[in-house]
Amino acid sequence: MQHMIIEIREGTEKMYYYPYGYLYQNPNCCNTSMYNYGRDPNYLSYPYGINHGNRVFNGNEKGMLKDYGANPFVININEATKQNDTYRTALWTGTHLQVTLMSLGVGEDIGLEMHPDVDQFLRIEQGQGITQMGKSKGDLNFRRNVYDDSAIFVPAGTWHNLTNTGDIPLKLYSIYAPPNHPFGTVHRTKADAMSEERGNGRHNGKTVVSGKTPDEWVRYTELLVNEGLEDVKRGINATHILQEFILMGVLVGKGYTPEKAYETVEEWERTGESKLLQQSKNLTIGRSL
Repeated sequence: MQHMIIEIREGTEKMYYYPYGYLYQNPNCCNTSMYNYGRDPNYLSYPYGINHGNRVFNGNEKGMLKDYGANPFVININEATKQNDTYRTALWTGTHLQVTLMSLGVGEDIGLEMHPDVDQFLRIEQGQGITQMGKSKGDLNFRRNVYDDSAIFVPAGTWHNLTNTGDIPLKLYSIYAPPNHPFGTVHRTKADAMSEERGNGRHNGKTVVSGKTPDEWVRYTELLVNEGLEDVKRGINATHILQEFILMGVLVGKGYTPEKAYETVEEWERTGESKLLQQSKNLTIGRSL
């Protein structure tokens, strides 16, 4: 997949899209100023009740930065991003995507990382930096300078990093699809984030392992549990079921989605790549207990 960076400059591309309305614009307020956030009564009376008790950013006052997912929500993302002073704060976490706000200090970087099954979009709202991407840690052959209004696209499975090369904090927001952090994630510093990612972190008083709380891991792997129960109903022997689903759990721990882990192990059995799985499936139920 091609890596891509685009730049959207004030007064050029944004003006081109204005006649069609911004994506967050309420049809009832199309004739109002596009910068009149929070002051148009029609904007606040959005049919889904977007306000949720927080103040909408209008450039003059600060709203509450917290996770508003997975409810309908509208916010001035530029102002919210610039207001954020934490390394990472989740702003909206849904089922299929997540928005986080980030702030990197002078000389600070996000850190070299790779998401096996997550596509990522980052947009710079303040400052400048350099982004690097590649297929391996030692081969970051894609390098671009980025500035205010630059958008960065990171395909799943790509190693990447972003470093602040300016003399002011680098402010950006990141979109993960699917979500990559627990609902309500707040990392005050990069050190806090690294601690959680090492599996030793705590979030809102709960243990966090590889970005998920214990209950989130239970929900995340529910598909595998249900498939295992279906195998029991079909009369497949216990040895084979345990082998398959322990292997699937190992793959999930390595970054596979539950769906991908299930497909992979089933393929190993079906194609004969794993002779042992084929053998265990042929065991009688009596021998397996």
